[in-house]
Parts: sequence; structure tokens; C-alpha cells
Amino acid sequence: MNIVLIEPEIPQNTGNIARTCACVGATLHLVEPMGFRLTQRNLARAGCDYWDEVDIVRWSCAEEFLEAHGADELHLFTGQANRCYTDVTYGANAFLLFGRESAGIDPSILQRFADRCVRIPMREGLRSLNLSNAVAIAAYEALRQQAFPNLV
Repeated sequence: MNIVLIEPEIPQNTGNIARTCACVGATLHLVEPMGFRLTQRNLARAGCDYWDEVDIVRWSCAEEFLEAHGADELHLFTGQANRCYTDVTYGANAFLLFGRESAGIDPSILQRFADRCVRIPMREGLRSLNLSNAVAIAAYEALRQQAFPNLV
């Protein structure tokens, strides 16, 4: 499984997500620009001592990532979708995409991949879940569908 963070802004969220990726064996894709630098100090502040257990792939921009993986199994998580994240099937090599904490995935990308957009239900009038919580919810649904491969 692949978790993709497009332009993440908060190092603590990215640290939490890295820990989730380490625990479930997912590759973490970080798409720049990011709202922080991946320095030892920032990583320590993110509270994650699992960084050496995570496969991380960095991309210079969203378009570079999409050129490489646009034809792969993508699932874009957004509050703008009608389809629930539990209504789709996730393959072992799926890419779960999440956008910036402040604005989500860029509207042009959502439009381009409208048929691959899903949402996590929540009460009306609220903007979003915390990014690291949304990633955990999505990752564990994908893994549940696959009978939690390689997890104890």
C-alpha cells in the first residue's frame, strides 16, 4: 500500500502518518512543496522514532507524482466526493492520496481524477478530520479488505 501526502504542512501530522506507515508496512510518498523541512530536528519534534522503519519516496511536485502513477490505482480522499471510502475496493498496491491540511487536494487534480475520489463521512458543516486520523482510517479499511496481510 502507498500513502501519498500532497504538500503536507504540519510536521507532527506527517510524523504520525509515518508511524502508521511503519506499523502497517506502507510506503510514504511526500509531494513537495512541504510546509516544513525534513530535518532531524523537525522529525524529532514530530515525535516519531519510526522514521528508519518507513520507506519514503519524495516527489518534487504533484505533477511529477501523477506522471509516474496517474494510471495506477489511485484513491483521492476529499470532502468533495459523494462516494464513501468503504464503497470501493483497495488493491495491495493502491495509492491513497491526501492533500494539504489547510486546503486538501488541489481542485484541478480532483477534477482530473473525479472518478477516483472518495470521502470519509462526518457531520455536516465541519471541514475535515485531522490528516493523520484520516490516513489511519483509510489505511486500515484498505488493509481490512485484504485480511490485514503481514500484520499480527
